[in-house]
Amino acid sequence: MSSDRIAPTARVHPDAHLAPDVQVGEFVFIGEKVRVGAGCVIGHHAVLHDGTRIGAGVRIDDHAVLGKRPMRAARSATTSAVELPPASVGDDSLIGTGAVVYRGCTIGARVLVADLATIRERVTVGDETIVGRGVAIENDTSVGARCKLETNAYLTAYSTVEDDVFVAPGVLTSNDAFMGRTEARKSQFGGPTIRQSARLGVGAVVLPGREIATEAVIGAGAVVTRDASAGQVHLGVPSRETREVAPEQLRANGG
Repeated sequence: MSSDRIAPTARVHPDAHLAPDVQVGEFVFIGEKVRVGAGCVIGHHAVLHDGTRIGAGVRIDDHAVLGKRPMRAARSATTSAVELPPASVGDDSLIGTGAVVYRGCTIGARVLVADLATIRERVTVGDETIVGRGVAIENDTSVGARCKLETNAYLTAYSTVEDDVFVAPGVLTSNDAFMGRTEARKSQFGGPTIRQSARLGVGAVVLPGREIATEAVIGAGAVVTRDASAGQVHLGVPSRETREVAPEQLRANGG
């Protein structure tokens, strides 16, 4: 490990392993048993908590935090106290300024996690997905490959997002039909399932447990109170089917 590539104010645990060409900025903290692959660049004030795994060619910008342990409130319904595996980031990914990636999160290759995004514990993000600025992905959620989650979208805990899904800015999802009251809510607790190649427009709202089927389109500002059918455009409050998605817009037809 060449010291001229590591800023003098950086703190690197002696049991961490950095490839010889890794560049480390000022006031960086790298914890015990962290592994950082070849060609990585770590910006100023970044924090890599114990055990974090970083692939080759990853850029981690200023003030990013990787491997953060979750906080548990006294009345938390979803945050487990069980020890989590290290956070992992795949090759050639980009982690933006101020982004927070929790312990127990697995990020694929060539993923962009933009500035101020938050990805919670037990979340998986597939290859080449874009997690936009300010996006929040809550715990126990899976996001597929080649998805686009745009600025300030919110994916609630226990959601499933399949490959090639588009989520526009300001989309909101929910997982609790009882809004935190009564024990009955626990048997029906769960986020939405958004199937392959579905698209959600700006400001759409998806209620707990709803399924957005393959190639469905949810219009801007729509409120999804029931399952959305495959290949159909859904508009309104509450949302309703209005027409088929144009054939040239379908993935199977090159859309």
